[in-house]
Amino acid sequence: MKASLHQSKASVFKSRKTRLIAVSLIILAAAGIGLWLFLIPKAEVSRPPIVAVEPVGTSDVNIYGEYAGRIRAQQFVEVRARVEGYLEKMFFEEGTHIDKGQTLFIIDQKVYKARAEKARAQLLKARANSQKAERDLARIRPLYEQNAASQLDLDNAEAAYESAKAEESVAAADLTQAELTLSYTRVTSPISGYVSERSADIGTLVGPGGKSLLATVVKSDSVLVDFSMTALDYLNSKNRNVNIGQRDTNREWEPFVTVTLADGSVYPHRGLVDFASPQVDPATGTFSVRAEMPNPDHVLLPGEFTRVRVLKDVRTDAISVPAKAVEIERGGAYIYVVRPDSVVERRFVETGPEAGNNIIIERGVAAGENIVTEGFHKLRHGMKVLPQASAPSDSTATR
Repeated sequence: MKASLHQSKASVFKSRKTRLIAVSLIILAAAGIGLWLFLIPKAEVSRPPIVAVEPVGTSDVNIYGEYAGRIRAQQFVEVRARVEGYLEKMFFEEGTHIDKGQTLFIIDQKVYKARAEKARAQLLKARANSQKAERDLARIRPLYEQNAASQLDLDNAEAAYESAKAEESVAAADLTQAELTLSYTRVTSPISGYVSERSADIGTLVGPGGKSLLATVVKSDSVLVDFSMTALDYLNSKNRNVNIGQRDTNREWEPFVTVTLADGSVYPHRGLVDFASPQVDPATGTFSVRAEMPNPDHVLLPGEFTRVRVLKDVRTDAISVPAKAVEIERGGAYIYVVRPDSVVERRFVETGPEAGNNIIIERGVAAGENIVTEGFHKLRHGMKVLPQASAPSDSTATR
């Protein structure tokens, strides 16, 4: 019985020891799991995407158009010989500035001087005959009144006087014509400008029977810029009550023009559109436009091609947004607008013309609303976002 009691106590002790070991193992395992959970990084909680937003504002926006143009001189005159003869003298150098009325060439004057002298002598002779006929008539009249001369004598004296006066008038006209022809031997410039090209050399036979073109003179203190606009440009301007090429006293702005130089820089002076053709060329679908531009330093050369930038319209208090904020999809334009509760709304908008890096919005968004300018590609309509203010975009088209 004692042995049985001893075995029972041993069995109980062994069972307790086993349970103690098991509990210890469970505690160690729990502690290890807790330590592992404590040491590993916690999973990040999902956050709304961060987007750059910008408030919509209004401003006066300039609408420009760019076209290919060509520069030409305001005046381009061909200097030609009006009388025939050999070229004797030249009084200029090509490329130099000349004044209006300045002598450029002298044509051989010998023949024309002789003709003028002959015409002058003929006038003196005719004048002497006229004076003699006048004296003869003065003597006949008293004699006729005293019946000392017949009616025939008086009639002959009056006819001789009238004929002499007529011959004097003809001689005077011949002298005027001869002197005028002589003056044509001195070739002068009809305008002030620069001699761009000389077409005849000393000793050349010029005039009606020879070479008539002597030189060309260009006035380029101001130049004309020719370019073409499309029929659509004309229609859009009409819709805005803008008449291209016509001055409007009710308009606060003028359609000025700038051009690009050969090195790519913008010419510092501005020109104004002063003419637009009233008809469209059916071959090209465009109409001709002209602008006058100052050229005090003669930087612009007639004949060169240039890029023309024209102010076509000014939109007052227009809503414009950065072009990067507009999403084009399936022919429509969309903008993501952030509501006050930070929820984005994908909104359809009607766009107008581009103005620099911005696009004018005709309908669909109001001033003061916040639009997403960056990061809208990852957005969906109704999504919660974290708006972050972006730097205002520079509008290169504001006045």
